[in-house]
Amino acid sequence: MASVATARAGAAPRMGKQARREELWFYLSLSPWLAGFVIFIAGPILASIYLAFTRYDPATGPPTWIGMANYGSLIHVFLFWQSLKVTLTYTAVSVPLSVAAATVVALLLNQGLPLLSMWRTIYYLPAVTSAVAVALMWQWIFQTNFGLLNGTLYSLTGLQGPAWLTDEHWVMSAMIIVSLWQFGGPMLIYLAAIQGVPTTLYESAEIDGASVVHIIGSLQVFTNAYVITRGGPHYATYFFVLNLYSNAFGPMSDLGYADALACVLFAIVLGVTFLAFKSARFWVFYESPGDPATK
Repeated sequence: MASVATARAGAAPRMGKQARREELWFYLSLSPWLAGFVIFIAGPILASIYLAFTRYDPATGPPTWIGMANYGSLIHVFLFWQSLKVTLTYTAVSVPLSVAAATVVALLLNQGLPLLSMWRTIYYLPAVTSAVAVALMWQWIFQTNFGLLNGTLYSLTGLQGPAWLTDEHWVMSAMIIVSLWQFGGPMLIYLAAIQGVPTTLYESAEIDGASVVHIIGSLQVFTNAYVITRGGPHYATYFFVLNLYSNAFGPMSDLGYADALACVLFAIVLGVTFLAFKSARFWVFYESPGDPATK
């Protein structure tokens, strides 16, 4: 009995040393990610929150503390409300249409079509193509006089198409059409969900987080508006992030005001995300082994 107790007493320190070694390796393996998070994510977020309370133009000197003045001036600036209206309008229209298009295509691809891998690749390809290249392509397509869209319309009907990019009544429609073309990523997620859920639950095509990602992405539209329209005409496509960029890097640069805009956008995205996850229990199906519907 004494030998057994001695053996157990001797084993405990060895197990503790092994556990400490594994813990050390865990933190060493995690340290590159932690360093990257602190330097490239947490650090810039904290700096942005601080600079939002300052007036800061790097070309003229260090930031000057002005308190809540940047936030107070937001409500009196036309472009703040215009960019917010444009972004929310775009989100309200493009997100449901994108989800519907991705769901319909996923349902079609779930019908056992031949060459399924080829079709999935074709639909997904726009999602991995350079955003600038995509924007330039659509800029040519939407050209009023020689663009592919108006040219095709004229060939089929003899009618002159609208001025997609120079008419403020049509330009938002053009931006929404561009967004619909890039539904390959969500489509693959929906297809995987449809093929994974029980047949009795096929009508529930939504999956956790998919709509949240759509909404957050639509609130951060920048490349298409910057490349195709530069926010015009008459600020009809002056999205919130484009407004932020213009204040940060434009001729009248004020990084403090731009950071205040960034904090407002962060609060909006945080609120939307919170509401989406709080409401998830009403529209998300979580499969469990004991659920009769999954058997």
